[in-house]
Amino acid sequence: MCAATPSRTRFGTRGRPDESRAAILKAAIAEFSEQGIAGARTDAIAQAAHVNKALLYYYYKDKDALYEAVLDAVFSGLRTRVMPILDSSLPPRQKLLDYLGAYFDYIAANPRIPRVVQAEWMRVGSKRSHSMQRVAREYFQPIFTRLGEVLQQGMAAGDFRPVNPLDFIPSMAAVVVFYFGTAPAMKAMLKIDPLSPERIAERRAFVLDFIAAALFTTQTAQQGERA
Repeated sequence: MCAATPSRTRFGTRGRPDESRAAILKAAIAEFSEQGIAGARTDAIAQAAHVNKALLYYYYKDKDALYEAVLDAVFSGLRTRVMPILDSSLPPRQKLLDYLGAYFDYIAANPRIPRVVQAEWMRVGSKRSHSMQRVAREYFQPIFTRLGEVLQQGMAAGDFRPVNPLDFIPSMAAVVVFYFGTAPAMKAMLKIDPLSPERIAERRAFVLDFIAAALFTTQTAQQGERA
């Protein structure tokens, strides 16, 4: 009599929730980045994640709940990456460069992120903007506050030229994020791959040098050396 073959849990079942959720979130990021929340289809997300639609709704009651989960996954990851740097005892110049490098690397590893949220930012103030308002409070505000403190410390030490954090911090974010948000258009116009490893390395170096040149009072800092 043959021994019974141990049963295997199929991927995409409730028996493997971590794998299923991760697959769903990955597929959702891709779908939301291409179609926006209004045009995204849960059928397409389930198919790309290799799970059935019932399982998707088992974990996320509707498309809005799934979008909330995507935002939390994306921005909690960013916060986890950059806050230890901003809370460190590094000098202001090095702290800013390390922050920029970590921020850039996170977006470079997740280049769909800007397109997932940019349309929603434009609708802040509408009845559907509560998600982005919550993201701003929970994730962006702590980062913004710490960055403002770093800028103030650097200005007080004479390392940074006088700037208004309300202008400079969004400008830093734009220099990082805009490139990735427009990557598809650049690929079509310039016939290059803007997300190739070589191009990403060049862009990273440019971002660190550009921000340092705009902010640092002298060029004695070794721009990007540790980032």
